Formats: sequence, C-alpha cells, structure tokens
Amino acid sequence: MSIHPPLPFGAAIGDDEIWRQTLNRAMGPGRRPALFLDRDGVVVDEVNYLHRVEDVRLVDGVWEIISKANALSLAVVIVTNQAGIGRGHFGWEEFVAVQEAIIDGLAGQGAFVNAVYACPHHAEGKPPHDVADHEYRKPNPGMLLRAARDLPISLADSWIVGDRAGDIEAGRNAGLAGGLHILSGHGADDGERSAALALEASAFSVRTGDTIAAAADLPLLG
Repeated sequence: MSIHPPLPFGAAIGDDEIWRQTLNRAMGPGRRPALFLDRDGVVVDEVNYLHRVEDVRLVDGVWEIISKANALSLAVVIVTNQAGIGRGHFGWEEFVAVQEAIIDGLAGQGAFVNAVYACPHHAEGKPPHDVADHEYRKPNPGMLLRAARDLPISLADSWIVGDRAGDIEAGRNAGLAGGLHILSGHGADDGERSAALALEASAFSVRTGDTIAAAADLPLLG
C-alpha cells in the first residue's frame, strides 16, 4: 500500500490502488446514460505525464460539451489511465492537485463532472502498481463498470470519447452503445484512428471527429 495524501471531497483510494471520486449523484430519475471521457487529450491538453497545475489547460470546447450533458441530466465520468503514478514519475499528491485544477476550471465555466476514476497500474509499474493487465486499466472495462455500480448509469445507452483506440475498446468491453475517437492528444498517432474504427460491431458504434466538439452530435446529446 502506498502512502496517500489528504483526499478531496468524494475521493477514495482503495486497497486496489484505484482512485474513485464521486462528486455529484443527482442525475434525474432511474438509470441514465453517461458520457465517459478520457482525461489527457480529451478534457485537458496532452502533456507527457501531466502532474503540474501550471500545465493544466482545458481542451477548447470541452466545457460546452460537458455543460450540455449536465443540462440533460447525463452522468459525466472521467476515466483515466495514470501510468505516470505507476512508474513513479509523480504521486497521488500531484494527481490530486491536477484534478482539483481541472474541476475548478470546469466549474468556472459552469460545468461539472459527476465522477472520476483513475488506474495507476502498468506492466512497468513499481509496487504496488506493477499489475500488467489490471481489470481497471483501459482497454479493460473496470473503471466504467465500477462507475455503473456507484452511479445510476445505463451502460447500454452510454458513450465514451477518447483519443486512443484503447479508450474506445474499453467502451465496447463495458457494453456501451458506442465510442467517439477524436484526433486531439494521441488521436492522430499512427494506427490509432484505424484501430478505433476496427472496433465497430453490430452492438457498438464507432464515430470519429477532429475535436471534442464532435461529441455534440452523439445520440445521447442530440
């Protein structure tokens, strides 16, 4: 077990070293669709191993998409792999500071997320984060499935937005309706777009866009 800093509202780090933070459960009656968002490259600009508050920059247009989901009483959930913690490049204290900056930045634009999940495990991680294929590390669906246990989410009606094919695959593995692959962050890297499109299936739709603004046309936001 690693040493954890004081945690902000709604946050916990379990014995499995998974970050879980529930900020707002009020989403309307019954189970609701969720908009799942990768963090780096989708919510904030991609910075290699982002761990400094001064490097936090919200992606252009992201607060408008989140605000639209908020207005429709949809859950907005950030699901992020954090190998930088696992590899020892930074710790939970830096993660907390970055997350608080993101949440505050969104709040300043009248937008909010309902929950945040982060998995630090990686094959090259340092103990206790040296798990090669942890169930919560995307493309595995653990973070999304946990969100549906913590919040009244209908996974079958939900979508995920990501810049990596692994984000989209996590959505398919969790039984979501579909995924949107965008070109920000690592989205334009060789093979990412084609790998994401290859995940299209009869029960899982894959859409593409240049930026997060393309999420405005997703069925749950239409």
